[in-house]
Amino acid sequence: MGMEMDKKSCNSVYAVLNCDDILHDILLRLPPSTVHKLILVSKRWLRVVSSSSFRRCYLRKWGQDFRLLGFFVCNFLYLGRPRDGYRRPNWEPALPFLSTCEEGDDFKLSGILKQLGYFIDCSNGIILSGRHPKTYFVYNTMTKKKYQLPEPQQFYKTLCMALIVEESFDDDLCYKVIRAKCECKLRERNTVSIETYSSKTGKWKQSTLMCSTSFALRPRTVGMVVGGVVHWFAMWGKIAVYDPRLGDRYIALVKLPSGTLSHEYEECVLGESSDGLLQYGQSSNLGLEIWVLEKESDNPSLYCNCTRLKYKWVQRWKLNFKVIWKKNPPLSTQSKEAQILSFLPRNSRTVFIRSGSSIFLCDLGNKMVEPVNYQGRGAAISWESSKVVPCFLPAWPVSSLSE
Repeated sequence: MGMEMDKKSCNSVYAVLNCDDILHDILLRLPPSTVHKLILVSKRWLRVVSSSSFRRCYLRKWGQDFRLLGFFVCNFLYLGRPRDGYRRPNWEPALPFLSTCEEGDDFKLSGILKQLGYFIDCSNGIILSGRHPKTYFVYNTMTKKKYQLPEPQQFYKTLCMALIVEESFDDDLCYKVIRAKCECKLRERNTVSIETYSSKTGKWKQSTLMCSTSFALRPRTVGMVVGGVVHWFAMWGKIAVYDPRLGDRYIALVKLPSGTLSHEYEECVLGESSDGLLQYGQSSNLGLEIWVLEKESDNPSLYCNCTRLKYKWVQRWKLNFKVIWKKNPPLSTQSKEAQILSFLPRNSRTVFIRSGSSIFLCDLGNKMVEPVNYQGRGAAISWESSKVVPCFLPAWPVSSLSE
């Protein structure tokens, strides 16, 4: 009787695990650190975990994890310059990449970097690059496919851009590229000309955005996209907010946090917090400050209407660099001067900071830092004229069995 009961129990377990719907519900309850390891159990488990339906449900419950591929170096000396301006030397690659892992080494040695021109932006494993003002490429690091965009219709001598990668749970890559004209002469104007490329239509579309007050976008910058909304740095200590999903052609201005307009701040970055809000970071010789743009309690959605935006800046972190170095004795020989480099995707607790040619991952909660080991031209980078941007890949298994 005991053997028969064990056999029935074993058969019941097999029956349960052989049902995709039940297995789907079981795996959905496991944390990311565990579920990614279970793809090694069998081809069937790999197919279930890699399927678009499971990924959609899982990311809705747990959110997306990312892994660092490396850092791109964007040298501002070569962007938006006249033909007779400063030239890039032949020995310097157009798209320098600082690898931080074996996968990054393979990416660097693949030869694709020589085909992409200058770095512009990256999001969710999608890289936007090219040569202003006509040639632009989009490269998918997951599928290793390159797309060349058609030539834009408008000529912008000075511009800023934005890359919007839409959430997609199939093999179709959905994205938008926005080019916004920046006026060299700061004149009183309340409009800005933009041109938007959509992968769904395969065409550029020109339009004009209007604002209730005069403004000017900061040249040669890239917009931060949070929840489909574009945030550009604007002149006079403001951020320009544009939501292309609303169908209207209005742009809103948000003042930076009070007390942050001083010229002493050397670096300012934008990012997305873990709770899906815009976060703003700035650093000086003394330390760094992190602010989050929170919605008012009576406003159901922060981005429901950019022209009637109700917001407030809330400071979440304020750290002194001297305190950070004292907290980490092995790094006490580091230069006391440091600056914030970048946020991590959808992360409110850790940031990248730089001291000299070294890059560190800083935990804002316990003030601990750890060096990020990278391979590349670290000592030869002109940090004053370059922007170093981390490239993250979505940490989700991909399999041909799920097709």
